Amino acid sequence: MTNPKKLTIALAGNANVGKSVIFNHLTGLHQHIGNWPGKTVERAEGTLHFKGYEIDVIDLPGIYSLSTFSMEELISREYIVSEKPDLVVNVVDASLLERCLFFTVQLMELETPMIVALNQVDIASRKGIKIDHEKLSEMLGVPVVPTVATKGKGIYELLEAAVSAIEDGKAKPHEIRYGKEVEEKIESLSKMISGVGFRYPARWTAIKLLEGDRDVEADVLRLAPEVVSRARELAQEIERLHGHSCFTVMASERYNIASCIAREVQVVTPSAKLAIEDRLHNLTTHKVLGYVVMLGVMTSLFYAVFVFGDYTSTLLSYLLQSLEPAFEAVLGHGELKEIIFGGVFESIFAGIAIALPYLVPFYFMLYALEDSGYLSRVAFLMDSAMHKIGLHGKAFIPMILSYGCNVPACLACRIMETERERILATFVVTLIPCAARSVIILGLVGRFIGVEVALAIYALDLVVVLLLGRIAFKVMPGEPTGLIMEMHEYRMPHIKTVASQTWFRVTEYAKMALPLIVFSGLLIKSIEVLGLLRAISSAMSPVTTAWLGLPPEAGISLVFGVLRKELALVMLASLLGTSNFGSVLTPLQMIVFTIVMLFYVPCVATIAALVKELGWKKAALITVFEVIFAVLLGGAVLRALSFLGLR
Repeated sequence: MTNPKKLTIALAGNANVGKSVIFNHLTGLHQHIGNWPGKTVERAEGTLHFKGYEIDVIDLPGIYSLSTFSMEELISREYIVSEKPDLVVNVVDASLLERCLFFTVQLMELETPMIVALNQVDIASRKGIKIDHEKLSEMLGVPVVPTVATKGKGIYELLEAAVSAIEDGKAKPHEIRYGKEVEEKIESLSKMISGVGFRYPARWTAIKLLEGDRDVEADVLRLAPEVVSRARELAQEIERLHGHSCFTVMASERYNIASCIAREVQVVTPSAKLAIEDRLHNLTTHKVLGYVVMLGVMTSLFYAVFVFGDYTSTLLSYLLQSLEPAFEAVLGHGELKEIIFGGVFESIFAGIAIALPYLVPFYFMLYALEDSGYLSRVAFLMDSAMHKIGLHGKAFIPMILSYGCNVPACLACRIMETERERILATFVVTLIPCAARSVIILGLVGRFIGVEVALAIYALDLVVVLLLGRIAFKVMPGEPTGLIMEMHEYRMPHIKTVASQTWFRVTEYAKMALPLIVFSGLLIKSIEVLGLLRAISSAMSPVTTAWLGLPPEAGISLVFGVLRKELALVMLASLLGTSNFGSVLTPLQMIVFTIVMLFYVPCVATIAALVKELGWKKAALITVFEVIFAVLLGGAVLRALSFLGLR
């Protein structure tokens, strides 16, 4: 049997145009999510077999240009130029044709072989937009295939057109021509560049040099510095003629081309009746009602997650703990059973029974809200508040995610555009109480003191997050970028895509967190079996007893809480000899213990996520700061509440 011939196809386009849905249809289960080499931007890659070919499909990040203002734009550009895929499928939203064609024009400048997937033609039709895809194909010079990805329509035809375009060599787009003054400058530079043997197409390189693209300039300077000097002179001439920067002039030229193409190929019949999607958009972005809706949606989300998680966690814990007699029958009641069952299997059970019941529904509902278009409205509403701590509205998304688990929230900070914003956002999300810390807040303070005190601790956390975020913003140089985020049309979430994204996130969490949870559980149980817990308790007493006013045993929970927050209460109950904390701890001690557990670094899995995203130096700095801050704050709260008469 002969090996299939290999092809590589890249999906490129704006955010929220349906690339991920098309990717899932094409690759099914034969896909994986990783990072681009040396980068924190995600890389989705999958394979399929079609007409004797083995086709690798790369889902490039959703971007709006091929400039280098963001890591996503740079990665997409470098991949297309350096890896040279056999074909780029430019996914375009038919209901926003003119805006999407701005990116299409840039792909045409790059002279990459491509076809166009004219997606969401059903939404365009509902908005009264009809597009002549055959005429669009003629104007662009490449095949155009109408699709409705959420329903699987046109996917086979798209794949068939892609393979045919590669085989027949009919995927080279027409050359885009701009205004006379600009074209003269481009042609002059192109002639100088063409003899240098530069890796980019000569015409595209000329355009980027006129725009002042620093990455392209740096590459050209090494080979032909005189070309860069000439480009700067020509750019100044364009600026004198037009009264604007050359970058702005080139953007205007592209928009003009995109607008002309859109006018030629589409007919718009406006509806007098305001569509339900538009009414929903107006409601959810209203300056007053928008916040009311957001509060209701977020409250409902957390309530549903915690109700489902609590019920499922209890059920799974009962089922998994029922396996203990079987282990006792095989291993007996000695130290070996304590280490193997108590250290390894109980850790696995805790990871499954405590974390996953909260994470799975949280991710599913979060991605459903994102796919529906609502999360971009939340980011818009929270943009002003986030700017107070040096971030923009998109940072609110990982903050929401943090209430489920800090690990995926740290990973979600990749959506921030700059390294400075990623660091700030990652620092902030580690201070949000995850599900494991919520167990301590509700299971200790809420149960034995009162729900109103537990809610006050949540409020204190938000105040501290804003204050520390503001301080970090002032310490780190720079200003927050403006919010640039697509608000696509409201639509029904595509369940298959939502389920796929949920699956990838859960498996990513499992791969990172479960091995660390097992290791930490084994370490804790081994120390307990060796009788070293009392020694650790005594060593910690200057902090736990003298400064925090806690029983000496609490120090062990605080130390090993760095490894696993979700078992802190279980360990504390074991050390104190009872789960009725009201009989062995005062209300003041419960509050202090909870605050310390709340503010110091969540767990070893979160530390691993910090190292992965920021490097070990920044991860160590955040970890040490949060431990010291939590201990200092706990002692300050003890003295403040004692002064107010609380015991």
